[in-house]
Amino acid sequence: MPLPRTSVVAALLAGALLAAVTGCAAQEPDSGSASPAPGGSADCSPGALPTRTAGTLAVGTDKPAYEPWFSEDRPENGKGFESAVAYAVAAKLGYPKEKVSWVVAPFGRATAPGPKDFDFDINQVSISTERRQAVDFSSGYYDVRQAVIALKSSKAASARSLADLKGVKLGAQVGTTSLEAITGVLRPSAPPAVFDSNDLAKAALRNGQVEALVVDLPTAFYITGAEVTEAVVVGQLTGAGGGGEQFGLVLDKGSRLTGCVSAAVDALRADGTLGRLEQEWLSDAVSAPVLR
Repeated sequence: MPLPRTSVVAALLAGALLAAVTGCAAQEPDSGSASPAPGGSADCSPGALPTRTAGTLAVGTDKPAYEPWFSEDRPENGKGFESAVAYAVAAKLGYPKEKVSWVVAPFGRATAPGPKDFDFDINQVSISTERRQAVDFSSGYYDVRQAVIALKSSKAASARSLADLKGVKLGAQVGTTSLEAITGVLRPSAPPAVFDSNDLAKAALRNGQVEALVVDLPTAFYITGAEVTEAVVVGQLTGAGGGGEQFGLVLDKGSRLTGCVSAAVDALRADGTLGRLEQEWLSDAVSAPVLR
């Protein structure tokens, strides 16, 4: 996506930040699933947010931090799509890299009710109505689809439709939209296996406890290309639970930062930064057959 001229970008960011200050962050048409900015939003002046520690932005994510979203299990190195997005958002908010700290925030805990020890969390968390009962979300920073992977030797590897997967033993990580895609889209004849982490799910695939896993598309390409090379991406899902899904940054429910963070994400989408980072870090996840 070509970059707009500097004056256009500046105008877009100024408009987005003004909207955030007035309690209504600007949105792209396809990002309506983000939480609205709460009343009493923060002043979005660069580096002036009421963060947990003055002058520092605390960003949460799980551990281990998986590829291709992060690199070498080191979120602080700026490598991997979500690490790069976090630093880009921080820069828009006026926090250079040296003013960003990282905290461990397990996936389930990050989206549970209650106070958080981060200013925002980035961890492939899909925006959903249910989760918005407990936390705030920024505008969506990534449009995602779910995918099915299976061992090359499995009958599931030759599936070409949803019907072909009806009798397959499927698995996914607990609390994810991947699991929701199994129950809502694939609807297999046997209950899915549920795992506490993707590492446990991958082990189950290797040892035959499950015949196929459902994960997001970029993760599917990484698993089959670098971790379980005897597996293959069977295809991607579309429709309810498989398309129209976005990852969003997670914030405390009613956070004063929500509007400012959403404005920063909107500006990064408008100026082409999100598209550029997606191409840089997730370019392999562009071609997989659609299972219908």
